[in-house]
Amino acid sequence: MKNKNIIIAADHAGYYLKKKIIDFLEKEGYGIKDMGTYSPDAVDYPDFGHRLAAEVANGDYYAGISICGTGNGMNMTANKHQGIRSALCWNEEIGRLAKAHNDANICALPARFITDTEAMLIVKTFLKTDFEGGRHKRRIEKIPITKKQ
Repeated sequence: MKNKNIIIAADHAGYYLKKKIIDFLEKEGYGIKDMGTYSPDAVDYPDFGHRLAAEVANGDYYAGISICGTGNGMNMTANKHQGIRSALCWNEEIGRLAKAHNDANICALPARFITDTEAMLIVKTFLKTDFEGGRHKRRIEKIPITKKQ
């Protein structure tokens, strides 16, 4: 992988896991842009999901990682953006297949439903997996594109 720049964002439910993932990824040699939140105080996940997705859609980052309580809020928000394929990843195999078959560019994590160890394994697998192309490329091309936010 050429571009090892990752962008990450979380709401209050994902704040502590986000900090641990940042530490992990920096040790793995990734460049990280932290889009917040910067405390465990309650925030609205769409504010962070939209900013993250807009940055990933610009193409400056290899991938994005979003984290909220269930992973769903950030995932739904990100998928409103053109060119974003955000996948809710709750185990390593889902993370691998999201990249290999769906060419996902954002890994959405459910902070309240996975352990720290599971999160690191999911993220590592997601980032190291290549898109397989072939029949999967044809299918991705059939996903409707929404208007830019």
